[in-house]
Order: sequence, then structure tokens, then C-alpha cells
Amino acid sequence: MDTTLTVTAAARNFAEVVNRAYYRQETTTLLKNGKPVARVVPVASALKTGKEIAARMAAASRPRLTPEEAESFETDLRAARKKVSQPLSQWD
Repeated sequence: MDTTLTVTAAARNFAEVVNRAYYRQETTTLLKNGKPVARVVPVASALKTGKEIAARMAAASRPRLTPEEAESFETDLRAARKKVSQPLSQWD
């Protein structure tokens, strides 16, 4: 189940939000100015074992790029990197 709350309502009822995640395995999406900004999720559903991650990454259904698509993607990345300036600090 997924619940949506404003950040203010979640702050006022934080213990309840945490209890719902823990006891009901419920996910809560937090909204600020009507836009989703964060989620409170049960830990069990958020964590994956290394074996599960490796199996998902090796899945045959994962789409693959053709050599031409990969080359075009690399060209686009290089061009984009040239246009983006370095941040002034790690927080920018």
C-alpha cells in the first residue's frame, strides 16, 4: 500500500509513518508544494542481496545497445560533458 502525505503532516505524525512502514510494510510518499520529494519505505523491501542484484543485472530480458547505438550514446555523452561546467563545491 502506498500513502501520500505532505512533509508537514509527516513531521507531525512521524512515529505513525514509521510504524506503518514497520508493521504494515506500507510506503509513504512525502509531498512538498504538491510534488513528491521523498519516500519512507520498509527496510525489507528496500534491501536486496548481492545475489538478487547480480541476477537482475544479468537478466536476458535487459535491453542491449547495438554497436551503432553504443557509439552514438558515447558521442552524446562526451558532447554533454563538454557543455556542463564543474560544480563549485560538492554541494552544488
